[in-house]
Amino acid sequence: MDLSSYVVAIWPYLGTYLGFGLAFVLIARLMREKRRPSATVAWLLVIWFVPPLGVPLYLIFGGRKISRLTRNKSPLNIALPNETGTISSSAFGVISKGNRTGMQPTGVHAFKSLIREIRAAKESIEITTFILSHDTIGRDVVKELSRRARAGVEVRLLLDAVGSFGMKTLYMLELAKAGGRIERFMPVFPFLSLGRANLRNHRKLAIFDRKRVIIGGRNIGKEYMGPIHSPKRWKDLSLLIEGPAVMQLSAIFEADWAFACRKKGEVQRPIKSVPEFQGGEPSTIEIMVSGPDTRGDPLYEKILSIIQEAEKSVTIVTPYFIPDEVLQRSLMVKARSGKSVRLLIPRRSNHPITDLARNDFLRELSEAGVEILLFNDGMMHGKVVLVDEDIAMTGSANIDLRSLFVNYELAAFFHSQKEIGEITRWVDELCQSTEPFTDTDENEQPLLKSIAEDLSRLIAPLL
Repeated sequence: MDLSSYVVAIWPYLGTYLGFGLAFVLIARLMREKRRPSATVAWLLVIWFVPPLGVPLYLIFGGRKISRLTRNKSPLNIALPNETGTISSSAFGVISKGNRTGMQPTGVHAFKSLIREIRAAKESIEITTFILSHDTIGRDVVKELSRRARAGVEVRLLLDAVGSFGMKTLYMLELAKAGGRIERFMPVFPFLSLGRANLRNHRKLAIFDRKRVIIGGRNIGKEYMGPIHSPKRWKDLSLLIEGPAVMQLSAIFEADWAFACRKKGEVQRPIKSVPEFQGGEPSTIEIMVSGPDTRGDPLYEKILSIIQEAEKSVTIVTPYFIPDEVLQRSLMVKARSGKSVRLLIPRRSNHPITDLARNDFLRELSEAGVEILLFNDGMMHGKVVLVDEDIAMTGSANIDLRSLFVNYELAAFFHSQKEIGEITRWVDELCQSTEPFTDTDENEQPLLKSIAEDLSRLIAPLL
């Protein structure tokens, strides 16, 4: 048989051969990666049994710690202790003393604070957000940024390329014409680097004159903030920080910005010193990041450690709940040992598949004695962990596999009673609009719903 006849003979099967061949290569790569067993099994099933679907999905969304994309990223830790001991390194992040905070418990507080800080900025404004919405709130914020840019204030806006996809709008062009700079974090079209679509910058921070910072869970859009109260607005939490913690937050922005602009020759700028805030009760804050640009999974490890060390109580507030096996088991053990463990989630989130995937986890926790509260007054998007009334966390990270192991995330841990008390009161207010989780008997579920939940949990490690 000559070559042409051989090619004709195998041509109908060539795609199948190539698909399974590539599947073998990807499976070998998958087994070398340090993934959770559930995630490895989920990807193995999809790649092996449905190669035409699993192979391209893994190439696009399978990346986690891709060293070639992040090895040139500047260090995120400025943990060198200074002369006064204001800044020091912890096992997971950077601790700073002498800060002042202002909580933003509602979308009205958040919007007014953001606009006020933009208008008051004299030298620079740096904003990172996952979503900048195509709505009145997004336009209003960009217009305010344009005004400050025309006034000579340096404006840098860093948008996630997927979360803020397609932001080539007239008002964005207005910001660019006014002198503002707009960059997109890790674009996915064209697919210059396989796996990058899975690595999203979920961090949210806005820095003003490198002296004041807003962080939290809010994106920029009408769902998250606005000038007047709206019953449809999502419940969320953010805060303003002044003091030495701003230095570490500035370092995070500079590293992300330089990475997004690396092809333009951008380098990370030096971080200006920020003195301790004078007056009032000083706050101690531990700033922590997680993502492909960190060694290990420090945010997950910190949350796990404080839960396992809890002596009295654990409260978790999250819009999406898909834990890994260790975190799930830790919560169950705490509840069975007599500790108060409380989980607050929305009755229905904006991601139905995630809601289906969480139900088995919730039943296990409920049977172990965890109090599960379903927020029934709209969507709840806040992220909080409270332990023993001694430590509180808030930031951009959800308690799900994507936030804890894949996304670029940012969180602040508070050790001062002022912030712990304010966050506790915010949680207590949410609890007034909740109902208990009662869906504890899996055998009483309709057949189709049980199948949907089983399939959702199977793909939960991929969500």
